[in-house]
Amino acid sequence: MRITRLYVTHDLAAEGSVGLSPSQAHYLSHVLRLKRGDPVHLFNGRDGEWQGDVDALGRGWCSVEVRAQTRPQPALDGGDLWLVFAPVKRARIDFIAAKATELGAAALWPVMSEHTAVGRVNADRLHANAIEAAEQCGRLTVPEILEPESLRGALARWPDGRRLLYCDESGGGAPIAEVLEAARGEAAQGWAVLTGPEGGFARAELDALANLSISTPVSLGPRILRADTAAIAALACWQAVLGDWRQTRIKSAQPAS
Repeated sequence: MRITRLYVTHDLAAEGSVGLSPSQAHYLSHVLRLKRGDPVHLFNGRDGEWQGDVDALGRGWCSVEVRAQTRPQPALDGGDLWLVFAPVKRARIDFIAAKATELGAAALWPVMSEHTAVGRVNADRLHANAIEAAEQCGRLTVPEILEPESLRGALARWPDGRRLLYCDESGGGAPIAEVLEAARGEAAQGWAVLTGPEGGFARAELDALANLSISTPVSLGPRILRADTAAIAALACWQAVLGDWRQTRIKSAQPAS
């Protein structure tokens, strides 16, 4: 049976009661047609995943009685990997947020490059898409949405020790799999993947990236990829070589009756 999972901000503990948002209450009542006593799993990014039962439903409200923990909170849920990306048009930026969440990105950081065609990013919408994807894919965390910034500004305050792989369409990078294989065992303090806009990075931006001591240009192969495809492909490569794709799927434990 498919498990209904919801992200909440409340603390979670046994025998506690959690009030859901009006939109969540509407979803449970009018979309899923749940009734009192039906099971719901909750997570908040801090306390693991908990099984609860619908305690009461009303117009625009719902309470869930928390019963037992089904999974503890992992130290890292997908690895300490950021996706830094030039924003694209609305439907495709929604796709990036959802798929990056499924692929375990710890943070999403929209950066405005010289050729970026999008002038504004709706961070709340990115967060909503990330939450929905986390609920569906079994994650116990939701990626942090960092405030949009210029690429120049992001590089100026780049975190110490975080390795940056940037996708270089100009042909200056080695194959991404080759770079990642060579990095096995390195004590990097987190990683980040940077993808550019549809028009690619400007020459001055590539020069600035090359001057960043902790950055490495990579190639995503012989074909020209759209910006959203490139972002997902790069994350998948990282997970396959250095991330949790080398592990088997962890199933939710069923609470004792």
